[in-house]
Amino acid sequence: MKRFVTAGLALLAMALNVPSSGAQEKVLKVGSTPTGVPFTFLDTKTNTITGALVDLVNEVGKEIGYKVEIETMQFSALIAALTANKVDLISAAMYITPARSEVVTFSTPIYSYGEALLVPTTDTREHVTLDAFKGEAIGAQVGTVYVEPLQKTGLFTEVKVYKTIQDILADINNGRLKAGVADYPIAAYNLTQGLFPNVRLVKSYKTTIPGSIGMSVRKGDDALLARVNAALDKLSKDGTTKKILVKWGLE
Repeated sequence: MKRFVTAGLALLAMALNVPSSGAQEKVLKVGSTPTGVPFTFLDTKTNTITGALVDLVNEVGKEIGYKVEIETMQFSALIAALTANKVDLISAAMYITPARSEVVTFSTPIYSYGEALLVPTTDTREHVTLDAFKGEAIGAQVGTVYVEPLQKTGLFTEVKVYKTIQDILADINNGRLKAGVADYPIAAYNLTQGLFPNVRLVKSYKTTIPGSIGMSVRKGDDALLARVNAALDKLSKDGTTKKILVKWGLE
């Protein structure tokens, strides 16, 4: 009799879409980065990944009934991890581009911005373009959409590719690099922390590579994509997304 009652309760729970006792919690493995502040970064006090896109993907997880587990990796490794089934979703400051869309499928756009120009504080010129750096080396982060366009300009002796934006800032700060480009919100947030006092963000510079970021899933994972998009739509309409962006200084 006890077995029949247990089975009956389990069937009832399934019918009501409520997990039965002992049912395993569904887990969504999310690829993210430790250096994309304020979108995704390592909080050294708690040793956990936090940021605007971590907050948002946690809210998405609640909406679709999954426990979110963040898997930390370098930005350049995110898409490979997704296609190799090491993670189910990417939530990071990744531009939606045609080339990337051939490999993964993006959600609806979440946030838009362009690249920032970073120079030493000793360079007081109000640059609008990169023309003043013709014949110089310029820095960009590996795996970002900025590397190839910078190379194609033919302006620079070298496009130095760095693992992180913080590495670009460090080289400019220490006089090893005369200019770098990086995601505007990430670069701006890093400079507010006071760790790179010899670097400034050029406010007069006009972005040439604007874009939008979104979460992404594996090609063919249409069911998950539909649920993620529905959750993002709800969170946008009820004000949750805006609250998260405001919290992290992105609005």
